[in-house]
Amino acid sequence: MEKRIQFQFNGRYEVLGTASEQVEELWFVCHGHGQLAKYFIRKFESIAQPNRLIVAPEGLFRYYLQGFSGRVGATWMTKEDRVNDIDNYITYLSAVYHEVRSGLPKDIKTTFLGFSQGAATISRLATMTDLEFDRLVLWAGIFPPDLPPLKSTDRLKDKQCFLIYGLQDEFLTDARIQEQESIARQIKVTPESISFEGKHELSDQILQQLAAKPYRHQ
Repeated sequence: MEKRIQFQFNGRYEVLGTASEQVEELWFVCHGHGQLAKYFIRKFESIAQPNRLIVAPEGLFRYYLQGFSGRVGATWMTKEDRVNDIDNYITYLSAVYHEVRSGLPKDIKTTFLGFSQGAATISRLATMTDLEFDRLVLWAGIFPPDLPPLKSTDRLKDKQCFLIYGLQDEFLTDARIQEQESIARQIKVTPESISFEGKHELSDQILQQLAAKPYRHQ
């Protein structure tokens, strides 16, 4: 017979920049499957500047990428006990968000960005909580099919949404893109699509282009 227990859990996250009253923009970024936050956050160094704080939480589950030793990666969830894992990481991400926001101006502009598996993670954070943000970026990933339709529509109706992908991305097949479009229609969202010559990766050029875009209510 399965039983469950609640206990305090210690998670970690990485920060690029310094929290202060001078920060005008927060980027909350979630890595993909098999990555670690300390390496993922380095990919945002090209857009780092004094008035922009970048925060990269790390998936709660770490494992050896090959065999029983060597490089380690993290993941947000698997198919096993997925609902409980989703609840856990939303609780964790919300705690990170509140801790970071407590040291920042109240009127700060906020970007939620998820790469690959992190796209589903950040989508759930955006639509299953009441956390404040201004734009949602799905990079090399799509909306998960289990988003709450009515709340998702309400939460995203005034937000800027972007879908970014490499034209040679081996994971974003035509079927996956069609699935994305179907889910987007269900939650009444039309993301702005941005593509680039590249594979399943972040692009400095596109990051800089995205960072230069004005917020809708700026």
